[in-house]
Amino acid sequence: MEGSLTARDRVGIQDFVLLDAYTSETAFMDNLRKRFNENLIYTYIGTLLVSVNPYKELGIYTKKQMDIYMGVNFFELPPHIFALADNVYRTMISETSNHFILISGESGAGKTEASKKVLQFYAVCCPSTRLLDNVRDRLLLSNPVLEAFGNAKTLKNDNSSRFGKYMDIQFDHQGAAVGGHVLSYLLEKSRVVHQNHGERNFHIFYQLVEGGEDELLRWLGLERNCQNYRFLIQGECAKVSSINDKSDWKTVQKALIIIEFSEKDIERWNTFFCFLFLHFLCFRNPCLCSIYHFQVLSPFTAEHAKYARDALAKAIYGRTFSWLVCMVTWNLQNLLFIKTVIGLLDIYGFEVFDMNSFEQFCINFCNEKLQQLFIQLTLKSEQEEYEMEGIEWEPVPYFNNKIICDLVEEKHRGIISILDEECLRPGEATDFTFLEKLEEKMCGHPHFVTHKLADQKTRKTLERGEFRLLHYAGEVTYSVAGKLFNVATQFKSSLAGLTEILMTKEPWYVRCLKPNHCKQPDRFDDVMVRHQVKYLGLMEHLRVRRAGFAYRRRYEVFLKRYKALCPDTWPHWKGTPAEGVQRLIKHLGYKPDEYKMGRTKIFIRHPRTLFAIEDAFEICKHELGKGPVTSDKRGLIETCWRGLQARKERERRAWAVKVIKKFIKGFMNRNQPVSMDNSEYLAFVRQSYLTRLKDNLPKSVLDKTTWLTPPPIMQEASVFLRKLHTRLLLRKYVRGISSQQKVQLQIKALTSDIFRGRKENYPQSICQPFADTRISEKDINIKVLQQICPEGIKYSVPVIKYDRNGFRPRFRQLIFTQAAAYLVEEAKIKQRVNYSSLKGAQCPINSKSMIVFDIQPGKEGFVDFKSSSEAMVYRTKNGHLMVVGPHNAIVNSRDKS
Repeated sequence: MEGSLTARDRVGIQDFVLLDAYTSETAFMDNLRKRFNENLIYTYIGTLLVSVNPYKELGIYTKKQMDIYMGVNFFELPPHIFALADNVYRTMISETSNHFILISGESGAGKTEASKKVLQFYAVCCPSTRLLDNVRDRLLLSNPVLEAFGNAKTLKNDNSSRFGKYMDIQFDHQGAAVGGHVLSYLLEKSRVVHQNHGERNFHIFYQLVEGGEDELLRWLGLERNCQNYRFLIQGECAKVSSINDKSDWKTVQKALIIIEFSEKDIERWNTFFCFLFLHFLCFRNPCLCSIYHFQVLSPFTAEHAKYARDALAKAIYGRTFSWLVCMVTWNLQNLLFIKTVIGLLDIYGFEVFDMNSFEQFCINFCNEKLQQLFIQLTLKSEQEEYEMEGIEWEPVPYFNNKIICDLVEEKHRGIISILDEECLRPGEATDFTFLEKLEEKMCGHPHFVTHKLADQKTRKTLERGEFRLLHYAGEVTYSVAGKLFNVATQFKSSLAGLTEILMTKEPWYVRCLKPNHCKQPDRFDDVMVRHQVKYLGLMEHLRVRRAGFAYRRRYEVFLKRYKALCPDTWPHWKGTPAEGVQRLIKHLGYKPDEYKMGRTKIFIRHPRTLFAIEDAFEICKHELGKGPVTSDKRGLIETCWRGLQARKERERRAWAVKVIKKFIKGFMNRNQPVSMDNSEYLAFVRQSYLTRLKDNLPKSVLDKTTWLTPPPIMQEASVFLRKLHTRLLLRKYVRGISSQQKVQLQIKALTSDIFRGRKENYPQSICQPFADTRISEKDINIKVLQQICPEGIKYSVPVIKYDRNGFRPRFRQLIFTQAAAYLVEEAKIKQRVNYSSLKGAQCPINSKSMIVFDIQPGKEGFVDFKSSSEAMVYRTKNGHLMVVGPHNAIVNSRDKS
């Protein structure tokens, strides 16, 4: 409440529920305009927050502002997005319940910014540790990634969300944000292939072209010029002064790393940009003959080729976006420590264009369903509060839009069901056969009209390929031309899933308004704002929220604020808060029809009654501070202050004694079954162990010693957590290795199976990285390849041959085919050994540092081994071949021989 009556006249009322003429749309608009002119962009309707986009910086989102609104009573300070976010958070913590914030409004009203402010507030107000800071960064940086792929410049907004987003912020038992989960709805895929004049494609394309590294663009075959790509220039505004695509590209790349996208993931989504090259598709393949193994190719007409190209482009983008959302969720979600969630739903609002497509039909239907849910939940919560407080509920007249929802989604009779039937029926279904079926089924419906069904006057405003729906927010005309898709049922199902999610949570609302079309500060367009107030259902909500009483507060809060107005309640009231409020309003002279006493709250019917007590309180505050400060008065103030401090200290000490006693009792009973005596102590032990564990987790899968020894109560949980952590380390390791490393690991695993239990130094050799020395066919001389390729090359590796005389090294290639082994020197095959001629090999070992082998009958050769940091091979004075190298390498080579 903004102080005195004079201030209220100037800046308006901060809660529309306190409007005397609450049924008057004019009074509503006057109050909204007053506040906007004073840069007060937020106003409440009860707990609903109305936000008007100021189109300028107001300096009201600083860290200092966050601190001011943290932990403060919802109505104690002026309305703010931080106040709503804080109240949702504290209610979630105190009641251990799930909540969601529905942010709605048309494009450019500030929905995306509102959701960002909520996320930023939780990032600051929640408990903070190194691990939780990482989670917070991932939550915040998921926004620029999703905006890059899902947002675009439109005529109404330079950063317009062209998809609906629902995000769950996941909290643990301490109220710390530990993860998130993202769902997307209604991606505007048509924007990929077509943009209106003055609009752009999705941001990511321009970010890539402007900010992508030269090497990446070369790899993708792209040029740093948007004008070369038809999909990017149809709106003729590739460059936008308010957008820095080059800087935004760097932000997205940084965000992908922090969200923990692997290099392979980033490479995968980079490749999808190649569809910028899509030209006309020239043929279609309607059938494939499996008997004669030939394809039937049918040439496209120019129109069909264009349609097929656009359909493919939209499908590629749609699937890429779905994959991206899944990957963001995969890297955000925490399945282990979730206790409660706060959902954020940011979805574009009800809109009407000159040409409204099938996508707009889906968007408006979504808003129709959300309006239905909005009224249902608001009515439900109001009725429940009245019933809990023992106050008689007064029925509220409102427009029930169920008739419109049924018109669209009713089984067998709704528009979506008729569309499905038309797509699946035998024969050729067209847009106009669908329209004829609608006219047959919907004839006489009060919210549906076509050119054929309309009266003479309305018929002039409708084309033959259009139908008009009378939504709760107004009339919208939709075109059926070229929009006959069989996807409506899928959309209806996803919308039903979203509704189901929302129905399990407590609702909070932010309604965003645009003050003008030009995005200019300090300009308030009455006609435009009035239209938004209508289709956002704000007057409807206000009527429901009033429901007879303009104001309700808990007795403790009401008495604490206004107790100075009654001598009996000031400065201290000894009885119950309800009795104190009763004494206070009796002193103020309230009449019986002005208020009701509930079980825990006082309900005041008229705003003027509340304003009277508020103005009296403002005067009273000044009276209390007036007059000379005598020694008696100074002494009284000092005594009161010391008394207050002493009472606070006594309460603090009493609380500390209680906690210490409970801790000692819990420690003494720590080995007993869980009971009232030890439950809190055991909870402390669990929390303490988990806190220490998170800072001492093994960094490697091979680290078997770091894991903390758990207390008895955490033995089972520790085993489970250790398995989960090992799986996490394995997942990170596997996702971080290249495809070449994966092949090496497979070979190493196969080798391990062969040598396990058969090799003396197996435990020492298993931890050594496997070196893949295989050579590819392109490294083999073409002449050699032509001779041996028909036999089928199975394995090839570079080797060194040492001469019998002098042991001089000769570089060779050892190649194994299906039939024989070849020793190759450049373009010559030096030796071919048929497998069938091999009788075996014998390499007797007469010491651990020597190998003896037969050179020829009656003559032996010797190989000596020696350990050293430097590897070399040479002939010794005694004629032996000396191999020098690291100990493991020598042991391995000796074992393999």
